Amino acid sequence: MRSLAALGQPFPLADQAALEDLHFLGLAGARTVMTPGLVALGRALADAHRQRRFLCVLGDAGVGKTFAVHHTGHTRFPRAYVPLRLGARPRPADLRAHLHHALRLEGSAPGGPAAADALIRRALRARPRIVVVDEADRIPGACFEYLRFLHDDLLGGLCTVLIAGQHGEKALRAQRMLHTRTAAWLTLPPLTRDQVPLAIAALHPLWQSVTPDDLCLLDGHFAHGSLRRWALLTHHVQRVLTTTGATSPAPGLLRQVVRRIDTSRRP
Repeated sequence: MRSLAALGQPFPLADQAALEDLHFLGLAGARTVMTPGLVALGRALADAHRQRRFLCVLGDAGVGKTFAVHHTGHTRFPRAYVPLRLGARPRPADLRAHLHHALRLEGSAPGGPAAADALIRRALRARPRIVVVDEADRIPGACFEYLRFLHDDLLGGLCTVLIAGQHGEKALRAQRMLHTRTAAWLTLPPLTRDQVPLAIAALHPLWQSVTPDDLCLLDGHFAHGSLRRWALLTHHVQRVLTTTGATSPAPGLLRQVVRRIDTSRRP
């Protein structure tokens, strides 16, 4: 049976913890682990911000794309960070309204596009910004054109982060305007088998008493390198420990929890 010491030190924690609601299910006690993916995202975002160009962030569901972008934007670039919370199939008018709100412009967003654009452009010219669009592969071409318009309108460009699932890469690649305006296409992979014990031992105190081999078994049966799946498992184990009064997650208890969770669908 391997020990954690034999594998190396757990991944370090971030200097500034993420907001709790960034963690899946608002997982109580979760810590912000500097995984290779989070480190790579930090470097790529800093570079795209410096160049004022697009950054496309890809990866399977649950690998931590959105968490990494929002945590890095919030902690490292708080004055530049402009996250947009778009609904399904937004129109350019929706994009304008969300930008008006995210940029904290006074009053309600003007109904006319010219008036709305004048306010948005003035705010974007005031200082460099990082506009973040999640599930970007689902936005229509007209919204991509509006983002291109804003980028080209600003002297030096506009850093815009587009987050998409691995299967969304084709949709983003089809946007020709991204070909010459993108600083990087970054894919965040799932944790590897060797990385799992180093990351999960740091993710939550609950896992520090579990052996690396058992963590790898849990990952193989349930989490598959997905940080979201690990957060889900941690949430359920916490509930069982509270209910049973147990102080640590024994292997038998962990197996029972995994069997209870519907593994046919990944959150």
